[in-house]
Amino acid sequence: MLKAILKLQTDIEKTIISNPGELEQFRIQFLSKKGKIALLFDSFRLIPPAEKKLIGVRLNELKNQANEKYQHFKDVLPELPKHHLTNDLTLPPDSMPIGSRHPVSLIRKEIISVFSNIGFTVAEGPEIEDDWHVFSGLNFPLEHPARDMQDTFFIEKDPDILLRTQTSSVQVRTMEISKPPIRKIFPGRVFRNEAISARAHCIFHQIEGLYIDTNVSFSDLKQTLMFFAREMFGEKIQIRLRPSFFPFTEPSAEVDVSCTICGGSGCNVCKYTGFLEILGCGMVDPNVLEASSIDSKTYTGFAFGMGLERIAMLKYQINDLRLYFENDVRFLAQFVSQL
Repeated sequence: MLKAILKLQTDIEKTIISNPGELEQFRIQFLSKKGKIALLFDSFRLIPPAEKKLIGVRLNELKNQANEKYQHFKDVLPELPKHHLTNDLTLPPDSMPIGSRHPVSLIRKEIISVFSNIGFTVAEGPEIEDDWHVFSGLNFPLEHPARDMQDTFFIEKDPDILLRTQTSSVQVRTMEISKPPIRKIFPGRVFRNEAISARAHCIFHQIEGLYIDTNVSFSDLKQTLMFFAREMFGEKIQIRLRPSFFPFTEPSAEVDVSCTICGGSGCNVCKYTGFLEILGCGMVDPNVLEASSIDSKTYTGFAFGMGLERIAMLKYQINDLRLYFENDVRFLAQFVSQL
């Protein structure tokens, strides 16, 4: 113990302190609760009784030595000349660190820009919704599994108040207050009771689109989505439509694009198929139009919806959806150069 005390005395004498940062390091190293002097005091109980008086005196001298040096530099450091300060106004300013936007925000902005170029405007709605706007107004039957507690977050177990599972609820609100032609997109956050994994999360973001007018066809839908895919991923992107079913569209389809992460060779994100589903779409079901007092014999329309996290995975080659929600600055710093 005595050798350890003598060594610390030497270390304290030799320690050079020239700025507040070095002073703080000195305090942490020697005077903090987990510093070197505190560790010696913790070991004091193991000293034989015959040596405790001598060791105790030396320990107190060591602590006083460190405290005196710390207090001395704490008092004089503000008086040290600050050579780095200057009044030369011709020097360039210090560079400021550049922040970054979240990849989901970047994708949201880019998608809105793409659809704005072909006449779509933005509409938003509440995240806490009622059954009519989330389910009934979209032609969901009463026995549909989406209405079950294991798939949807209900507010205080009230079957009529819930967290929206899709931004289609804003489509219903738009059709209730607007007359055709309607050409809008609906960005927002949605909630589903799903297990969190590399490909799914209980919170995610969507952008849905709705176009209602006379003589709107499935061909119009296909060309709109082809335009979007090429604007977002480049001219070489491959796209395919697969027949599907959604209560609010008929006919319906799911749209896949070639996986940009593996180049189509297969990976865990695309389940080794070479394609990744990015959105669902279809022609608006006449029942949905009639539920919002739009004459289905005069007007037709198409709708589509996509997850922003999935698009960002393809755009930025991100292989784990959970990264979006962990606030890891190492991940977010990769997007500093993005607009």
